[in-house]
Amino acid sequence: MPIDMATLALMGAVQALLMAVVLWTSTGSYSGVARASLRLRAGALVLEATAWVLLGLRGQIDDWLSIPVANAVMLVSYAMTVHALRLLLGAPSRLRVVAIASVAGWLAIVWFAWGVPDFQARLLCASLVILLDLALLIAPLCGSLRRGGSAAQRVLLATLAVAVAMVLWRNAEPLLSSQPAGGLLAPTPINTIYMMFSAVQPLFTSIGFLLLYNETMQAELKSLARTDPLTGVNNRLALVEAAGRALDAAVGDGRPLGVLMLDVDHFKAVNDRFGHGGGDQVLLSLVERIQRVLGRGDVIGRIGGEEFVVLSPGHGLRHTRVLGERIRAEVEGAQLTLDGRAFGMTVSVGVTEAAPAERNVTALLQRADAALYAAKRAGRNRVVATGDDEPVAQAAPA
Repeated sequence: MPIDMATLALMGAVQALLMAVVLWTSTGSYSGVARASLRLRAGALVLEATAWVLLGLRGQIDDWLSIPVANAVMLVSYAMTVHALRLLLGAPSRLRVVAIASVAGWLAIVWFAWGVPDFQARLLCASLVILLDLALLIAPLCGSLRRGGSAAQRVLLATLAVAVAMVLWRNAEPLLSSQPAGGLLAPTPINTIYMMFSAVQPLFTSIGFLLLYNETMQAELKSLARTDPLTGVNNRLALVEAAGRALDAAVGDGRPLGVLMLDVDHFKAVNDRFGHGGGDQVLLSLVERIQRVLGRGDVIGRIGGEEFVVLSPGHGLRHTRVLGERIRAEVEGAQLTLDGRAFGMTVSVGVTEAAPAERNVTALLQRADAALYAAKRAGRNRVVATGDDEPVAQAAPA
């Protein structure tokens, strides 16, 4: 029993509309890039459904609607999908390339529909634009093929790879069979398979988008749970996790791990004088100054209030003590303006290192904390390391 191509096209339109509703309603409780991406894809599905309706009604509506308008709407839907996926993955949008190719392809389609009627040439022009769009969709997904890659990206990659195969086959089949190309709705085997795939493609791509959206949201939530909201550095949870990983690595390769803990001297007085807004500015300036000094592998985190910890993997007590002095000097040289008045700040720094084969993060941080309070008892604005017989005074007490 022959399958009606127009019916398949309309089935594809219904499928696309249903998936558009699913994608749109799935983003109601979230915001940001992930939500914008899914809503772009939902809009693309609406356009795709519109195009399939116009294509499916070919012969029953004006050819201007079923050819130029339908192809224009379809090409716009592909462009929106490219933008949506690359936005979700953080890849460059390539909108200019897509726009130029789409306009050029559409003009060629119009020419081969009315100027020099040639269905095979028209099909080839549309297919070249679609293949470019598919390539731009596939490129940022290829990293998922590595071990441990994203399952959601693999779903999308597989679906898009099949779509490429379908487009290539549909263009090659008339050449290989030496038969003249039939129209879009001609009940040829390749048309039937192509239309059936097109009818279910919105389902698989939408599943891939939803899985990828979920992965993205989970990653954002994990990041938020481990990031200090004021300074943007690691919070206590993330720092403890990083310290645990650094200790494991230190035990594995026998390299040292230096740790320093610091806080702003007389920070309560800053809050009392300038309010919490002024205190926030001080902490932001402090983080900026610390980050200027840190090396590539160093990790900074805020563990509470005005206290920060720096992990220096691969470096022992001596190097970390020098790092602490560089931070102390950098901070002391900073000049802030709070409420129109110049303000200088200083920090006290405690330094320690992990013992051989140590895995106790709490004990490690406690030693750094003890060295920090030794620096404060000695007059502040100085660096004290575990094991110092006497505090190392680098400046006059603050």
